[in-house]
Amino acid sequence: MKILVSNDDGYLAPGIRALAEAMSTIASITVVAPDSNRSGSSNSLTLDRPLRVVQSETNVYSVNGTPSDCVHVALTGILDYRPDLIVSGINQGQNMGDDTLYSGTVAAATEGFLFGIPAIAFSQVHHGWAHLDAAARVAREIVLRRFDELQKPWLLNVNIPNLPYEDIGPLTPTRLGKRHPSAPVIRAKDPQGNDIFWIGPPGAALDAGPDTDFHATANGNISITPLRIDLTDAAQLAALRRACT
Repeated sequence: MKILVSNDDGYLAPGIRALAEAMSTIASITVVAPDSNRSGSSNSLTLDRPLRVVQSETNVYSVNGTPSDCVHVALTGILDYRPDLIVSGINQGQNMGDDTLYSGTVAAATEGFLFGIPAIAFSQVHHGWAHLDAAARVAREIVLRRFDELQKPWLLNVNIPNLPYEDIGPLTPTRLGKRHPSAPVIRAKDPQGNDIFWIGPPGAALDAGPDTDFHATANGNISITPLRIDLTDAAQLAALRRACT
């Protein structure tokens, strides 16, 4: 098996190092990841400048771009083979509910999915890398499941509690929950006295029902959610057709 590993925290982040090490025990791997933290970059591609790729060690490359850039460049410019799987993470902090729309971790996996390759995004629920070894072990076990019964390509979003391995609950299929709107921006001044703004923290969970990712991880379980890319609001199509006649 051949696996491409990426993330949004940067190629030196503990999460991707742990994930790459875990994947290397079961597959031939290549790491292609941002040269710095690109959290919250979503599915953006860099179109206004060229991208620079630097090989830091054997089969490890950094790119001065977004997570989507990294996977795109890897698949179309670096690798001389087609990976069997793309894994992204392990992210420092959860990517649940609405987070998936902004997440660079999920975006790296999504880019592979758009190329027709199965992909998994891995995140720990809390910041700080606590029990990262357990999360990497979980990631390895999930990849070994292979999910042959799913229609390919598939895109899976996994959130792992920051707990010792023996305290982590079962792998739980979930749907995405939903958050309240984010907190207001944080207003400050730069050294010249000009207004500057920091994006505020995400809101609390609005929909954390029993079948959601929020509920699963709050109970110490591993959330695994199948994602899709079709944004069409099918329920509105009939009304829209009537409005357009």
